[in-house]
Parts: sequence; structure tokens; C-alpha cells
Amino acid sequence: MRKTLLAAVLVVVMLLGSVAFADAAIKIGVTMPTATHGFMGGANWWAKKAIEDWQKKDPNLEFLFVTADNVTKQAADIEDLIVKGVDALVVFPFDASVTSAVEKAYEKGIYVVVLDRGVSKPVYDVYLSNDDEGYARTGMEWICKELGYKGNIVLIEGIPTPINTVRVETMKQVAAKYPDIKILDSQPGHWNQQKALEVMENYLQKYPKIDAVYTADDDMLKGALQAYKESGRKDISIFLGGACAKDIVKRIMDGDPLVRANVTYPPDVCATAVSLGVLGVQGKTFEGFYQKKLPVRIVLAAELVTKENAADYYHPDSVF
Repeated sequence: MRKTLLAAVLVVVMLLGSVAFADAAIKIGVTMPTATHGFMGGANWWAKKAIEDWQKKDPNLEFLFVTADNVTKQAADIEDLIVKGVDALVVFPFDASVTSAVEKAYEKGIYVVVLDRGVSKPVYDVYLSNDDEGYARTGMEWICKELGYKGNIVLIEGIPTPINTVRVETMKQVAAKYPDIKILDSQPGHWNQQKALEVMENYLQKYPKIDAVYTADDDMLKGALQAYKESGRKDISIFLGGACAKDIVKRIMDGDPLVRANVTYPPDVCATAVSLGVLGVQGKTFEGFYQKKLPVRIVLAAELVTKENAADYYHPDSVF
């Protein structure tokens, strides 16, 4: 009798254990830079939105979301997420020097998704990025066409980084195709509204005739627009930023004569990265994707946004 009872208890314990194992949450760590400017605010908003959406779909998913205002803090956060036993790690690097911390997670078998700024070696399962070359080429081609392939353009760059280098070189390559298009100057605005305002003020003092301004970033675009408005000048016909900040998209929708287009560099890439972490750690792929694993590298398209399609890119609830 005792043996029968013991056997029954063991069976119950095993069954309960199997149920508990089946219901064990899948832990996904998400680490982002702190939102110190508009784009990063939007990036964080979209990451959190994806987390909320997935939690509604699957209560078996547990997310650990952290932000860092420097690379040392982010590396420490990644170490902490490893200790907490995450099954997947989604990383928007503060900069590439966080690579060694990401590598520790990857070598431990944690499913790793890296996006945007990237890491210095392939220590990830998926790398997701926006198309910096396509982004700059699409914007510059639009400007040249709008100017009738003739005019003076000034550029306001971002922070000196590989991403910025690709963008600026692409802009110059496009302009070089058209003999009557001239790039007067190119100075860094550090993806910062105030810094871009200062650069634009300098351009306005230095150059008596400017036809277009390309900032390739909507935070800097706002600074450039403010400087132009305060100057009282009327010669510039085009201001083009990028990344589709909601207030800039609204300007396009409303028919602003100076801001007639934008190019996607979507902060919702972070939402897609979270989804890739969810799918990848479970061994799933896209619907209709015949390979058994997700692609190792994914580059999102750069799309031109004009009044005709701007409503499709307007997200009034976003913080960016």
C-alpha cells in the first residue's frame, strides 16, 4: 500500500513539474540607450509598445526592459540580464564598445538581436538595421528633383560615426551626378536641435543664396527651421529631415510649403527587433518564410514620405 501511494505521489509530482516547466516564462531582456533626444524617445516608445503587444498575445513571455545613459551602464545592464537568466537579449547599443558584454550573452547561448548602431563583431543571431545609404540617397534625389537639378544645398550632419559617414558620402555622390547642383557646406549638428540651430545661423550669415537644407534628421530639422524663421530670409524653398517625427509628418499632411517630404528611418525598428527576439528564441520564422531560421542580417527599406502617403506614417500617440 505504501509503495502504491509513493508511486502515485511521484507521478503527481512529475506531472506538476512538467506543467510548471511548460508554463515557465520565456525571459527576454531589452536594453536601450536613454531617451536623450527625439528619435531615441520614439525608439524607446516603440520598444515598449511591442512589449505590451506581445504580453497581450502571450502571457508566457516575460520582458525585462532597461535603459542606459552611457556604455558602461549598458554593459553592466547586460551582465545583470545574463545573471537573471534571460533567454533572449535585444540590444540597441549605446555604441560599439558594448560588444564584449553582448558577446558574453551570445557565447552563453542566449538568443541575441542587435540593431541600428551595431557591434564590432558578429556576436548575434540577428542584426537589424535601417538603410543608411538608401536613406540618404532617397532624400538627396528628391531634393535635386524638386530643385529642377539646379541649386545650392547645405548639409547638417549628425555625430561623426560610421552611420553618418555613409549618409554624407551618399549625399555627395548623388549631388555629383548633377553639374548644376552645388553642396555649399556640411557641418555636424550632432542630431541635436540646438546645435543644428547654431550651424544654420552660421550658414545664413555665410551664404547669401541657399536653395535647400538637408539635415537627414528631424530633430536637427527643427533647429534649422527655427534659425531660418528668425532670420527673416525668404530664399530657401526646401527643408528635408528624416525619421518621420510626428509633428514633421503633420506639417507634410497640412501642406507646409517648406517641409514637403521626409524619409523613413523608423524608430519602430525597435518594435521589430523585440518581435525578432520573441520569434527567434522560440525557433519561429516569418509567415511564408521557407527557411528554418530567421535571416542573420535584415535591412529595412528607406521610404519617401510625401503629402500623398504621409497619413500612413503619422502616429500621433508616439512620443516622437
